[in-house]
Amino acid sequence: MRPNRPAIHEAISTLIRLTEAFRRRRGQLARGAGITEHQWAVLEEISTEHFMPSMFARENSSSPAAVSKVIRQLVEKGLVKVSLSKSDGRQRSYGLTAHGRRAMAELREARQSAIANVWLALDHRDVSEFVRVGRELTARLEQYAQETDKE
Repeated sequence: MRPNRPAIHEAISTLIRLTEAFRRRRGQLARGAGITEHQWAVLEEISTEHFMPSMFARENSSSPAAVSKVIRQLVEKGLVKVSLSKSDGRQRSYGLTAHGRRAMAELREARQSAIANVWLALDHRDVSEFVRVGRELTARLEQYAQETDKE
């Protein structure tokens, strides 16, 4: 049985509320660590130890100049250190300082706490159904957007 328009509009409204709740919570976590959400994204990527600013900019629809600015801000906050690469003096290496590692640990701990308090309280079947429906909706929206771009 297909959903009716009121049910579809309620689902869209719920998805918007969920997205906004995630955005708000992510902002709270970042502010709690004394950084912005964009700084958090860069900090998290640098923590992987395979950070390349140009690739990060491309993957996140950002400009290299904007990423460089965020890196400078993180260096000024004492969260990130930048040095010349040992293997190629033309390249820079990025890493977290001790302060940066503590900030990332605190962010991860806060995120895990939220998962424990919100997600683990749900029934396994509900989470599985949410994932199934979410994946299907995502695939349909991506396909629709791709088809629309061709027009």
